[in-house]
Amino acid sequence: MKNVLGIMDLYEDDKQIRTLTTKRPVATLPFAGRYRLLDFALSSMVNSGITKIGMMMPAKSRSILDHLRSGKDWDLARRHDGLFYLPAIKMDKDSRNGNLQSFYRHMSFIRQSEQEYVLICNSRFVYNIDFTTALRFHQNTGADITMVYHIENKERPDNATILQTGENGLVTEIANRPAVYENSKVFMGIYLMSRKKFMEIISTAYERGGYDFLIDGILRHQDNLNIYGFQHEGYVSEICSTSSYFKTNMDLLEPEIWEELFMGYNPIYTRVRDEAPVQYKKQAKVNNSLVANGCVIEGSVENSILFRGVKIGKGVQVKNSVIMQNCELQDDALVENVICDKNVVVSDGKWLKGAENYPLIIEKNTVI
Repeated sequence: MKNVLGIMDLYEDDKQIRTLTTKRPVATLPFAGRYRLLDFALSSMVNSGITKIGMMMPAKSRSILDHLRSGKDWDLARRHDGLFYLPAIKMDKDSRNGNLQSFYRHMSFIRQSEQEYVLICNSRFVYNIDFTTALRFHQNTGADITMVYHIENKERPDNATILQTGENGLVTEIANRPAVYENSKVFMGIYLMSRKKFMEIISTAYERGGYDFLIDGILRHQDNLNIYGFQHEGYVSEICSTSSYFKTNMDLLEPEIWEELFMGYNPIYTRVRDEAPVQYKKQAKVNNSLVANGCVIEGSVENSILFRGVKIGKGVQVKNSVIMQNCELQDDALVENVICDKNVVVSDGKWLKGAENYPLIIEKNTVI
């Protein structure tokens, strides 16, 4: 897929997850003990053979730059092609929030690229996809645009873009819905099209006063576009709220999901950080948990995710929780259904409890 230009649109709505994105974008939300959310789409692009990737940056971009740097850990530190940062732009005073203006302002990057096709992704979905199959589907159908979707296996009260398709995959309807029902075909924020068609859609929509690529570039011109849907049949989860972030982390404790995402032929890459192995002290008890390097455990951990450098003191009980990097839970503390952001300290004997479908969130650098 060297003939495909990858673009990651990191300008994303974080209203439903704002407690965790006060100082970072959705793209760099810590996930699965050592990863960031953007690692999944970026790794899928790299594993599919895409060698030129543009990162459309949000306003809060420091953590993205710190994480990706030269792109070396994704084999993107190249003399030819590689990783490109497309800076956040200052929006026009009369413009509404949307990604169309960013695409338009970075048109020169797209125009000067040599690739025939463009693959656009966002960072809020967790998956491991081989895009070569989607490219073959796109070429064989003669589609103007291919939109990748998955079939949702349960209802959830989240906004989503739902596709209706015919037997051959031709998209007959695209609709934004306030809730997702079982067996809905949920769009995963992934588009595949020719570079020429992409530039044409951007120019036409922006010059007519549009602000959003999906709404103004595709939905308003759907009758004039040959749009097909491509189904991804593997594991997919969308991080669109704090509860979905919590649930998706908990999903990783299911062996079949962990193996599909991380143990297959195509690895998920992230920035390499050298840490000492986990230290399990004499009284440590760990059950059905994911524990990253650098942790020191003296208490009990059950059904939880511990990131690098977490310290669990004597008599501590951690249940159904996500504890991010360098947190410290001091002696006899209890934490259940909680998300602790980075560098949180829970003092001796403190008890913190949330609900399974509404976890308690402790903000970064908090001392309790």
